[in-house]
Amino acid sequence: MKNLERRLLKAANIVIKDCLAVKSGERVVVVTDEPCRAVGFSLWNALQKHNDAVLLEMRPRKIHGEEPPGLVADLLRKCDVFIIPTSCSLTHTRARIEANENGARGATMPGITVEMMRRALDADYRRIARLTKRLCKLVSAARRAYVESSSGTALELDLRKRMCCSDTGIVKQKGGFSNLPAGEAYVAPVEGKSNGVVVVDGSFAPVGAVAKPVMVEIRNGSLKRLQGNRRLDEIFNRYGRKERTLCEFGIGTNYKAKITGNVLEDEKVLGTIHVAFGNNLAFGGKNKANIHLDAVIRKPTVWLDDQLIISKGKFLV
Repeated sequence: MKNLERRLLKAANIVIKDCLAVKSGERVVVVTDEPCRAVGFSLWNALQKHNDAVLLEMRPRKIHGEEPPGLVADLLRKCDVFIIPTSCSLTHTRARIEANENGARGATMPGITVEMMRRALDADYRRIARLTKRLCKLVSAARRAYVESSSGTALELDLRKRMCCSDTGIVKQKGGFSNLPAGEAYVAPVEGKSNGVVVVDGSFAPVGAVAKPVMVEIRNGSLKRLQGNRRLDEIFNRYGRKERTLCEFGIGTNYKAKITGNVLEDEKVLGTIHVAFGNNLAFGGKNKANIHLDAVIRKPTVWLDDQLIISKGKFLV
């Protein structure tokens, strides 16, 4: 048990020192919920050596992208640094966005587990950052992306005038933000322009690892048909056009991440790609929606314009 606790403390210190560079005297808040309580407490405990951080536990949200209570949002707006290990993602909420706009820096850790914390966060983030930034330059310069996979994916995305974001895990500047574990280059494709089929054979939030591939037909940037998972079909049928909009295209760059069924880690796996549906206001898109659900595809082949950058999950750049 003591060995496990030491590994968890090591990972917590990587978050505090290497990723966020927390300074003495900064106002730090850790927001967590019951499923992620152990991770939240480990971060708060490690922070005690640096400053008088606040630990706040809230009721778990029902779905990724649901806003936190107003009191939590107020506290986030007033802090210098935030760390948010929660079972459902606050990444694409107004509360998180406004915290950054007010100058706070921080990280969300949706669905983080103790095992993921110990393994995927104990990585060389400078190495991850080099690959992520290299990919970001290529994606930002591209007009289109085309993705294929042996499972049946064939999708074209319009990337014109959309800048790619680099989730490197290193957040030291005012207003900076990252997911942790980190490791992805991601962009908001032009809404209404993506067409094709995505066969999800990794995981799909919020159901996790898919027992069998899920086929998603996309026409004019919107999810038109879903086959292979009744629960996902029911979830999307509860929402409207904005929640069915393809809002993100991302490439995983974390060499320590593994597909486990937890999308937070799965979307960072080196050589995977993911798409998402719903809100993308936080990273250059124009679609305001109530959810943000990611879907991970294994071993893709990816072209940016006429340049082949990934072949069956292997980087060529």
